[in-house]
Amino acid sequence: MRSRPFGRSGHTVGEIGFGAWAIGAAWGTVDDRDSIAALHAALDAGLDFIDTADVYGDGHSERLIARVLKERGGKRPFVATKAGRRLPRQEVAGYTAQNLQEWVDRSRRNLEMETLDLLQLHCPPTDAYYHPEIFEHLERLVERGAIARYGVSVERVEEALKAIEYPNVASVQIIFNMFRLRPAGLFFQEALRRGVAVIARVPLASGMLSGKFRADTRFEESDHRNFNRNGEAFDVGETFSGVPYEVGLAAVEKLRPLVPAGATMAQFALRWILMHEAVSVVIPGAKNPEQALANIAAAGLPALPEEVMAEVARIYEQDIKPHVHQRW
Repeated sequence: MRSRPFGRSGHTVGEIGFGAWAIGAAWGTVDDRDSIAALHAALDAGLDFIDTADVYGDGHSERLIARVLKERGGKRPFVATKAGRRLPRQEVAGYTAQNLQEWVDRSRRNLEMETLDLLQLHCPPTDAYYHPEIFEHLERLVERGAIARYGVSVERVEEALKAIEYPNVASVQIIFNMFRLRPAGLFFQEALRRGVAVIARVPLASGMLSGKFRADTRFEESDHRNFNRNGEAFDVGETFSGVPYEVGLAAVEKLRPLVPAGATMAQFALRWILMHEAVSVVIPGAKNPEQALANIAAAGLPALPEEVMAEVARIYEQDIKPHVHQRW
């Protein structure tokens, strides 16, 4: 596993991490035994970055991670978590010092950590980025030793650019994949210039870029790919990256001939993300060991040729951009 600098933090992390949303909730039926085995397999293979959140299974994801790390002992990986989505309504007024302290303390208990490696605001309202007092609350948490550093998880490029104006924002987590190219413009340039780590989430567009879905594919009731198709539960951009299902399927068929020999389409999609220098780590999810190891193997693929990168950009411009570019 190759490592990349995690912004200006002084840490390096393996370029493929473990996104732990799926082992918590909202992705259909998940067996804890498979989730635990997936985490162990990934860590055995050298993975050293895990991303979770306090609302993934109402803390279940965090507690599973703590269990695995306790079983393993020794040096632990870098664990990032998120807070803010426990609010009944997403309002700036809810991001108080008291609420942030309570959320952080709960995650510290769930993860069994005295100090959280990274606490990220979990897609707060856009207006939150224009309230310096919220970031001052995070500074106080660093001073108290509750968190080592803080970052943000955003929906929109506008939010990412505003967030990194705050000098101590260590990282930005953002949706970036072959269906969401906009972050690779001004935001990536500024993140590199300012030494801000970039965590690329939803790298497979909710599995669409695995190439395994068809028009008649059905998802379980508890899977957000069923219940959030139109943004009923949270931002629609989190489901299939906001691309209409049929549009995504058609684009995948155009991308399929670009997949390198011996690789899966999912691995190709992950390798495409790693072609971008600004990305510190990409966090695909995994429900079982096989998936986890296949994700990690993507890092070993050769660099993609310029003509392949250009063709991905062309397909995006032609088929995907009208649906997502100006919205996020």
